[in-house]
Amino acid sequence: MILNFCTKTLNKLGYRVLKADSPHQALSVADRHGSGIDLLLTDVIMAKMSGKELAGALQRNFPSLKTLYMSGYTANVIARHGILDEGVMFLQKPFSREVLAQKVREALSSPN
Repeated sequence: MILNFCTKTLNKLGYRVLKADSPHQALSVADRHGSGIDLLLTDVIMAKMSGKELAGALQRNFPSLKTLYMSGYTANVIARHGILDEGVMFLQKPFSREVLAQKVREALSSPN
């Protein structure tokens, strides 16, 4: 449900979205796409691979890739348990279209 919401919202805002249902599918989609991926929007906690592991794997082929993590857990809980480093781009679920748009713009314009 969130995947479809994000895809539809970002497409309406003019972004080109590569959609994947799992981390392994995301790696495959990115490999087939081959170039120019600017942002990864991923859940922090997923089955078989974390969002952090997915971002690391994708950054080997796309070194300038930026990542926006999302979770139903608060950023403080995630940072406190060492799941993500402090200061990463983070989107708290649930979120609105407006918040998604704002966070994507922030992530794309961030220097890291």
